[in-house]
Amino acid sequence: MALVPSGSGGAPVIAEVEMNGGADQSATTVRATVVQASTVFYDTPATLDKAERLIAEAAGYGSQLVVFPEAFVGGYPRGSTFGFGISISITNPKDKGKREFQKYYAAAIDVPEEPAGPEVTRLAAMAGKYKVFLVMGVIEREGRYLGKHRKLMPTALERIIWGFGDGSTIPVYDTPLGKIGALICWENKMPLLRTALYGKGIEIYCAPTADSRPVWQASMTHIAMEGGCFVLSANQFCRRQDYPPPSEYAFAGLGEEPSPDTVVCPGGSVIISPSGEVLAGPNYDGEALITADLGKTVTRYMLFVQHTTFLYPVLLYCTYSRMQLVPKDSDEMPSCADMGEIVRAKFDFDVVGHYSRPEVLSLVVDDQPHRPVSFTSAAEKAPAAKSDGTAKP
Repeated sequence: MALVPSGSGGAPVIAEVEMNGGADQSATTVRATVVQASTVFYDTPATLDKAERLIAEAAGYGSQLVVFPEAFVGGYPRGSTFGFGISISITNPKDKGKREFQKYYAAAIDVPEEPAGPEVTRLAAMAGKYKVFLVMGVIEREGRYLGKHRKLMPTALERIIWGFGDGSTIPVYDTPLGKIGALICWENKMPLLRTALYGKGIEIYCAPTADSRPVWQASMTHIAMEGGCFVLSANQFCRRQDYPPPSEYAFAGLGEEPSPDTVVCPGGSVIISPSGEVLAGPNYDGEALITADLGKTVTRYMLFVQHTTFLYPVLLYCTYSRMQLVPKDSDEMPSCADMGEIVRAKFDFDVVGHYSRPEVLSLVVDDQPHRPVSFTSAAEKAPAAKSDGTAKP
C-alpha cells in the first residue's frame, strides 16, 4: 500500500505517482527514511499509533518518504506454529493454534481500492499531516494494487499459512530512480529466480527478510556482486516482549520460553553496493531509522505483494540506491547515491550480458498467472483482467 499526501481531503490515492510534492520543489535531493522497528502484535490500533510516532520523527529529519518493514501492520508470526505438529489426537485438537490464527487474521486490515478502509484512511491522514509519502508493510485481507510480488516459495513453517506465487508477479519497475524489483527472504537463495530479475535489468534489488543470521550478509553481498546492483535488505528488530505473552502466543523453536528481554529478531538491515561494499549496516543494535538523501528530486514508489493462503502480507516500500544508517539519536547527515557504480561493476562481470553463454545455458520463465479456478463467461472473466493488481492513476 502506498499513500500520497493530499491537501484536498479526498480519498487516499493508491497508484503510481511522481513524488515531486510535499516538500521544497527546489531541493536537489529527496530525503527518505527506512524504519527498523517491531509491530505491536495483535493490536493494529497501537501499531498505527507507533507508526505515527515514527513518521513524525522521520518527518522531523526532513524526510519526504518513509518506508516501513514487511508486515509491520499485522506482524510477522515469528515463533508461532499455529498448532501445527502439536498433536493429531482427537482429544487434543489444534484449537489453540486455530484461535491464534483467528487473532492473527483479526489484526489484518482491508485495503480495498474504493472506498478505503479506516486504517488506510488513517495512514493517508498521517501522510498528509506530516507531508510525507508513506510506504507501509501490512497484513491485508483483500485488495488490488499498483504492482505486486507474490512469494514463490514460503519457507519452513511459513507454509502453514502462506501459499505460492507464480511467474506473473516477478516484476522489475523502470523508474526515474532506477530499475527496481524485489524477492522475499529465502527466495533470494533461488539462483534462477534471481536470474529472472537480472534479465529484466534490475538495478535496485530489494530483499525484505526475516533472516537475521550473520550468514545472510554473505548472501546479500553475493547478490550485489552477481547482479551488479544495489541490494537493500530490511528486517524488523523485536524482543519477546513485543509479542503477546506465553498464555496467548506460544513461542516455539527455542527449546524454552524466552525471557521478555530476549531479542528474537536482531534485525541486520543492510545496504550493499554493486561492488560488494557495505554502505550501511548491518544494524543489530535495536530499532532505528535508516535515512538517506537520494540524488534525484523525482522518484516513484513501488508496491510488492507477498501472497499467502489466507492473508496477504503486503510489502509496500520505496527502494533507493545508496543510504547511510543514522541512529535515531544521531544528527549525522546521510550521503547520496552513485548510480554510476552499477555500470562500473558490470564492466568486469555482467551475469546476463557479456558473461553469459546463452548457447550453453539459458532460462525460460513462465510469466503467466496460474489460477485454481477459471471461468469462460465474459462477465466472470472481467475481474481477472486486473489480476496483476495494477492500479492506474
